[in-house]
Amino acid sequence: MVQFKTLRLLVVFLILGLFNQVDLVAQNYSVNNQKSSLLVLGTSSLHDWEITAEQQKGTIQIENTEQFALKDLTMTFDVNALKSGKSSMDKNTRKALDYSDYKTINFKLTKVKSITKKRTGYSVVAVGNLTIAGTTKSIELPFTLSPLNGTVSLSGEKDLKMTTFNVEPPTALLGTITTGDEITIQFNTVFN
Repeated sequence: MVQFKTLRLLVVFLILGLFNQVDLVAQNYSVNNQKSSLLVLGTSSLHDWEITAEQQKGTIQIENTEQFALKDLTMTFDVNALKSGKSSMDKNTRKALDYSDYKTINFKLTKVKSITKKRTGYSVVAVGNLTIAGTTKSIELPFTLSPLNGTVSLSGEKDLKMTTFNVEPPTALLGTITTGDEITIQFNTVFN
């Protein structure tokens, strides 16, 4: 009888111990496309422009150990869903990104350079492979990571040059309107 009570007590303690260890397990989250935004900002010889990524897919894996750890991050953007509100500009964008051969833009985390605890989240510098129009380059991506009520949001911005990815900056009206090589990516991506 004593042995049975001891065994039962041991099982209860093991179960309680497992519940306390839940935070040690990596948690996976997927992009909530409805709550996420990504803007591409650029210039041209006529005016500044912006394009919105209407379709984002991706996952993030976070481990809540004593020291917070970002284990994985992947993002995919559908080139056909990059919209400016102007059909001719959208067509030029797809052409510049060689949409017939490369349907998506992809980012894959390769390492975390730094994570710094802040008041309401973490300041992260990630390194990953960004693939645009078939060209892959390693980039540093700084962002703020904020876990809140079962969601995780990443927000930040990154300056890039189109030519780094072998993308010819689009032109219009027989080359009389040219776009600048430099673009800025602004993002607020929500995962749940």
